[in-house]
Amino acid sequence: MTETYADLIAAEDVLLFVNAAVTSTGQREFRSQAYQQRLSLDFLHEYVRVNYRTVYAASLALDINDHNAARVVEQLLRTAGEASGEQKRTEGRLIAARLARLPPQRVYRLFRALRAAKVGNRRTRAILRDWLAARPDLGHDAVKYRAGLKTAARHFHLPLTTATGTGTAPPAAGELGDFLFKPGVRPRYEHPLLDAYRRAHYEQGAVYELPFTVAEGFAAKHGVAREAFVERIAPRMTRLERLRTQREAGADGAGAAVRTDLSVMPLTRLALYALSLTTEERVRRRAELTGALRSAARRAAGPYAGTWGRVAAVLDDSYSASGSGVKRRRPLAVALGGHFLLEALAAPGAYGAWWTSSRKDPLLVRPYGPTPLGMRVIDALEYAPERLVVVSDGWDNAPPGLAGEVLRVWRTRLDRERRTTVVHLNPVYDADGFDVRRLAASVPTAGIRDAEDLPALVEIAQFAEGRTGLAELQAYLDRRIESFLRTYERGGAT
Repeated sequence: MTETYADLIAAEDVLLFVNAAVTSTGQREFRSQAYQQRLSLDFLHEYVRVNYRTVYAASLALDINDHNAARVVEQLLRTAGEASGEQKRTEGRLIAARLARLPPQRVYRLFRALRAAKVGNRRTRAILRDWLAARPDLGHDAVKYRAGLKTAARHFHLPLTTATGTGTAPPAAGELGDFLFKPGVRPRYEHPLLDAYRRAHYEQGAVYELPFTVAEGFAAKHGVAREAFVERIAPRMTRLERLRTQREAGADGAGAAVRTDLSVMPLTRLALYALSLTTEERVRRRAELTGALRSAARRAAGPYAGTWGRVAAVLDDSYSASGSGVKRRRPLAVALGGHFLLEALAAPGAYGAWWTSSRKDPLLVRPYGPTPLGMRVIDALEYAPERLVVVSDGWDNAPPGLAGEVLRVWRTRLDRERRTTVVHLNPVYDADGFDVRRLAASVPTAGIRDAEDLPALVEIAQFAEGRTGLAELQAYLDRRIESFLRTYERGGAT
């Protein structure tokens, strides 16, 4: 009995960490400051790494956010002496696979963090060397991530030769070293980007051969008008850069050069963009935005589209869904993206949505008013769904605690056969409670950051009911690790 209880406690500890690693980025939230988020994360990372190192490393195969993934990698590399030989081998494969999925700027930031921590052992150098060797074009990295690449080469003694980088036009031998450490030595470079960077200091035309973020600085130096610069640099912009500049360039014909195809945008990013528009713009572009959101939701649903049966959703658009200054409207964007994803997952014509504000038009939601989750849960249960999904920060306050009481009575008195599956997904980490806020002990709760992760998080939420021990959770993690590594080793992680 003691072992079973200990396993349950261990599983709860691990789920605490997973929820934190999914939702928190150490930034200010609506009800907590950045320093509170950081202190809470510091404790959880240290606690889980020391007590459950194998599971801590396994979290790299889960849908944790990039901030915490980079932090897990850093902690594993900093404390290599605490791991056994078998653990190091598994960790090395997981780290390599996760680094391949991280944005390059985060990996270069990780290089600097490891340098500051004075980590430079052979294992770390080998992992970072392999990551650099897999980069498509180190010449591009030398221009766009100059400081990060210099740190990697200098501190970790990584070679910058033609053997490094797998692009179609790798830098000639010695060019990268000269570009990074001896600028001005060469009159020209064979690599087109390196030479464009050299020429951009005095030649305005070379600016438009550079990556957008680098070209911006040179354009300002040459006094190029912003509108003219954006129009000419548009072919070299990424989808996200196009989206960021689309509004400043205008939504009419004047901004046609930077218009991006919304139908290929990720679901949560697209929801954030839609919510950033004024009500008038959303109404005017209703068909475009709704079509793009549904297209993104169908991609996220994948093979699960239409397989969830009758689904009801309770979605939080109260004032707290406005998030914070650094995570503006993030909780509301997750709810909006979740709405369209649940619509895609439900059987045709078998989906109902209830917003806390009672609004009927999802495209026009805005963060406003209290959080009457209890009343909306009652409405959703009357729909007799097979699945009820609640997307909210859990601060039920109109009246306080009603949602938890409704769900408790529903589970213990009215639905003992569990005909309806209830899951609460919370996009906000509660720093004081070291977890996401829950509605009721009987309702499984999981943290969520991106709406497209909803199907996987509903699956992992089953472990949060308090009836599953560490063995079952470890078996689930083993399956995720196997799938994660298989995808990476077949070349699927880019």
